[in-house]
Amino acid sequence: MINRKLILRVIGILLALEGAFMLIALMVSLVNKGDDRTAFLFAIALTIGIGLFLFYLGRGAKKRLSKRDAYIIVSSVWVVFSFFGALPFFLSGYIPSFTDAFFETISGFTTTGASVLTDIESLPHGLLLWRSLTQWIGGMGIIVLSLALLPIFGIGGMQLFVAEVPGPVPDKISPRVKDTALRLWSIYILFTIVEAFLLWLGGMSFYDAINHALTTMATGGYSTRQASIAYWQSPFIQYVIIVFMFLAGTNFTLSYMLLRGRLNALRENEEFKYYLGFTMGATIIITGLILMAEAIGVEKAFRDSLFQVVSIITTTGYATVDYCHWPGPVVAMIFVLMFLGGSAGSTGGSIKIARVVVALKNINLEFKRLVHPHAIVPVRLNKKSLDQAVVNNIMIFILAYVSIFITSTVLMTFMGLDLRSAMGAVAATIGNIGPGLGSVGPASNYYHIPSVGKWLLSFLMLIGRLELFTVLVLLTPSFWRK
Repeated sequence: MINRKLILRVIGILLALEGAFMLIALMVSLVNKGDDRTAFLFAIALTIGIGLFLFYLGRGAKKRLSKRDAYIIVSSVWVVFSFFGALPFFLSGYIPSFTDAFFETISGFTTTGASVLTDIESLPHGLLLWRSLTQWIGGMGIIVLSLALLPIFGIGGMQLFVAEVPGPVPDKISPRVKDTALRLWSIYILFTIVEAFLLWLGGMSFYDAINHALTTMATGGYSTRQASIAYWQSPFIQYVIIVFMFLAGTNFTLSYMLLRGRLNALRENEEFKYYLGFTMGATIIITGLILMAEAIGVEKAFRDSLFQVVSIITTTGYATVDYCHWPGPVVAMIFVLMFLGGSAGSTGGSIKIARVVVALKNINLEFKRLVHPHAIVPVRLNKKSLDQAVVNNIMIFILAYVSIFITSTVLMTFMGLDLRSAMGAVAATIGNIGPGLGSVGPASNYYHIPSVGKWLLSFLMLIGRLELFTVLVLLTPSFWRK
């Protein structure tokens, strides 16, 4: 049976937490005397007030979460957070359409970075910081953050951890889920602070450095400038962002081990080797193609290529150039990279390197099984045999991902988008990347998409961030049967 009271109680706690984060943006607005102050006050009062009301309605709940409860909480909290998180944009009038405000906010919380804003610099500092905070909160995961708090209320969180943490198999760096959450967030905060300092050292204003550190570590890609990172023609700034995008796309459990001095973990991690190999391989090929097509320096071609490859493969979505104007083969490679994603256990979206590697190995082994039908040849990752159920789950996930991509692309063409733009919009939203191809490329945005299309893309962002099955399972009749 579904524990409705506990679900309300947990969502109430998380809403109050969202209101607390809004207070940070309000303080920035007050310091800068922004005209978004009143909107933040109303939004904070409403968010915390309804959060406390839901917490009250959940009094007396049995403090035990089932797997079904976890799926409902994880799926609904991202929608609820986005609904209330959109209020400052909507009430301030800077995004007058609630559909657009919701799209911008769920794009933030899911770390997608697809934007409807046509003049980002016109937004006051408070709203821009809130926009960045939505990505930073969503990056490590709303639920992972709450795992450190729920035990205070006597609520366990292992089911939430399994339902929310991205990747084929969630990694724990401690037997206790609370300790795992705290350590993951400690690394996340540490990297954010270090990057902000380096960006400020490189010439960004303190405010811009903070915002870009927040959205880099979230692999979100929201910028305080309409031109994104291209606004700063600084190789130092671009290389700093490249490094931290790559770190954010790396399994945070691996980062934790490296910080503890366990260097062997890097050499033994097969997924990381493929992640590095795909990144450098694509960069070298694209650099060569650009040099053949354009009169440009080798370092500039390499930096632009590396930046865009890392930005796309980690699903961050920053841009230093409009890659849609690069040669056709390069654009095709960029499109393929949209389906890779970062490492499992990172803030990146899309299919994930681990799943791609397992799928490729399974295809290769299938040829061996055809030749030697009686041989037992298990798929191995990091020198460990994977259970066939895990392999099957990965193959089904990829099939479902591609099926949803194709179906959604067809639907977007019915809404007036040309095929290239439709494919780019769907790949960029379900992969939580942000900029796509065509009319939604890095030099454009999603403002022109019809309202129905924005709601469809919002749904794709949600299922992409929560690994498809967490949300789709709620749409099956068997889930709701007693």
